Amino acid sequence: MKKLLIASAVSALFAAPSIVFAQAAVVAKVAVPVPTLDKVLEASGISVSGYIDAGYTHSDRNIEAPAFSTRVFDSQNNSFALHQFGITVAKQPKEGFGGLVNLTVGKDANVIQSFPATANATFDVTQGFLQYAGGPLTVIAGKFVTLSGTEVIASPGNNNVSRSILFGAIPFTHTGLRATWALSDTVSLIAGVNNGWDQLTDANKGKTLELGATLNPIKPLNIAVSGYSGKEVVTPGGAAVPEGTRTSINAVASYTIIDPLSVGLEVLNVSQDNTVAGNAKGKYNGVAGYVTYMFAPKFRGALRAESFDDKDGIRFGTAGTKYKEVTLTGAFLASDSFEARVEGRRDNATNPVFRDYAGATSKTMTSIALQGLYKF
Repeated sequence: MKKLLIASAVSALFAAPSIVFAQAAVVAKVAVPVPTLDKVLEASGISVSGYIDAGYTHSDRNIEAPAFSTRVFDSQNNSFALHQFGITVAKQPKEGFGGLVNLTVGKDANVIQSFPATANATFDVTQGFLQYAGGPLTVIAGKFVTLSGTEVIASPGNNNVSRSILFGAIPFTHTGLRATWALSDTVSLIAGVNNGWDQLTDANKGKTLELGATLNPIKPLNIAVSGYSGKEVVTPGGAAVPEGTRTSINAVASYTIIDPLSVGLEVLNVSQDNTVAGNAKGKYNGVAGYVTYMFAPKFRGALRAESFDDKDGIRFGTAGTKYKEVTLTGAFLASDSFEARVEGRRDNATNPVFRDYAGATSKTMTSIALQGLYKF
């Protein structure tokens, strides 16, 4: 009996490590995975998103500075370019305090930077603001994008490669204070005060008032109206021109006719007192129309046509010139994160303002563009 007990004890001693190792293996198989960074941020209420916009542009006219061009970002005669690397980090709760930071790196940063500007900049803090939300009221303070326009700075928010003439005729950003009051699920009113058009610090003492409204009376229809008015100088930090009141009124509407087909319309009117030409008031106005159609889940076509009247030359410098352009863009949506686009565009002017590589002037300009967009 004694020998039997000893044998049992020895067997149990040798069996114990095997049992321990077997249990460890089971634990290893069911171990809780380490959470990824995006899951950690999501759980904390912080969102991170971004994109890369790279492409190629070719034009039959000279559109590189200091040559004349109606373009905003795609100002390369025959070149590849990293237009934008954009990233946004935000925490915007429905109640309480939050904030947002939006950075733009690349060639387009030099265009959208605010006063005071840096030569050949490739980095821009496009937005950076604090936010407070309480009930129907949301207030932001800092630097933020404009209320005006159909098209936006961030490339994924547009269906065309190039930006419209109207996009360059409105402000990109403002620095100041903005309040939004949601009257209902379909109507919001907006009011704010800021330093003016594209001014991080004020180029003059006057402030600019902004007013806006967004309406969604029926599900397929969206309407946005915005207005800006305030003392501005035509060329901040440049020629000694007396400041004058600048007023802009912009209206945008979009309508989904059927699921694959949508249309849009934008109307813009801008006036400026004390233009470069003297104390007279200068004006320009324009209209743009958009048609977008999804031919298949992965193929999209976008058509844009616009007309722009630079009556007093305060936008492009040649008074009495009217501009028109038509743009056709095809897109292949390879996945939720990648999109490839090809575009053809034709610009026309009533005066010979476009200059070719040999120096001769023309009333027309034709360009093609390729674009790759990666979103994350």
